Amino acid sequence: MGFVSFLGRVLFASLFILSAWQMFNEFDSNGGPIAKELIPKFTIVKENLSSKLGIGLPDFDVRQFIATIIILKGLGGILFVFGSTFGAFLLLAHQAITTPLLYDFYNYRPSKPEYTLLLNDFVQNMALFGALLFFIGLKTSIPRRQHRKKNPKAKTV
Repeated sequence: MGFVSFLGRVLFASLFILSAWQMFNEFDSNGGPIAKELIPKFTIVKENLSSKLGIGLPDFDVRQFIATIIILKGLGGILFVFGSTFGAFLLLAHQAITTPLLYDFYNYRPSKPEYTLLLNDFVQNMALFGALLFFIGLKTSIPRRQHRKKNPKAKTV
């Protein structure tokens, strides 16, 4: 069972590790191709939050955000392979931050073609989020060391 568990963690984490590696290779002075997709989404989020809060929000550096994503995915994926709950928490943080930002289906009408694509990706990432929660729940519910009860020895008379 130990090997099957390890193989499952490797396959699950490979999604994050390979994605982080690709983002790292594409990262340049502008932040790479993902920056072109994130800048308009950050603008929409900033406008929505500013209107709801009634205050102006400062500008946000997309390059730092992308570097944070790369670190969360890479380090979290590697630690997750070895069964670390800290790695799972890093991947959870990544999923919690990026999923509602990247897959903003709620900004589109259901009749638009983007709506269905974004909703499918959103639901898929929520399933990954659930799998990480399941892993953390399993790791924390199993005691590290099983304590054996010693049988009392019968006294001889």
